[in-house]
Amino acid sequence: MSELGVFLRLGFHHIVSPSALDHLLFLLVLVAPYSLRDWRHLLTVTSAFTLGHSLTLALVVTATVRLPTTLVEFLIPLTIVATGLANLQRGRTPPGGWAGPVLAGSFGLIHGAGFASFLREMFTGSVVVPLFAFNLGIELGQVMVLGVALLLLAGIDAAMRVRAPASGSWPRAALTSLAATAWAAVLAVQRVPW
Repeated sequence: MSELGVFLRLGFHHIVSPSALDHLLFLLVLVAPYSLRDWRHLLTVTSAFTLGHSLTLALVVTATVRLPTTLVEFLIPLTIVATGLANLQRGRTPPGGWAGPVLAGSFGLIHGAGFASFLREMFTGSVVVPLFAFNLGIELGQVMVLGVALLLLAGIDAAMRVRAPASGSWPRAALTSLAATAWAAVLAVQRVPW
């Protein structure tokens, strides 16, 4: 298998594996307030997250920026808590505007540093092809996770016999955000770096 294929597969498996629970929880809480009808805004939010984590991934892997791994691993669950709390605070208000993309892009910067700590030791030569392939693999995995999450959440809406408004189903979004926030708070406490 080519170097491109190896790192593409590695990135995909890194995001969909159970060991990436914190990243999967973030994607779940990110998508929680949306319904399938909101795909355009959700695309903007996830693109901002992608830009954020791609930037930091490149900066940390190339040693342009150095961040303590323990701090990054602590901050990742805090991004889940903050996103979940933002979902709950927003309530039934549609998740439009620029707040969602700005928040997702900012938190993407932290998640990219988490990906980088995993990837940094694997490079032996040029980083361009492996970095591109790994990032592409992460994006493919992320698209799959977000698609499955949206379909599952739509199924929950249907099972609850709730007609989802344009901004998604509030009871489902609230329960999802509460559960992810609680789990992430436990992860954050376990990872306190001091």
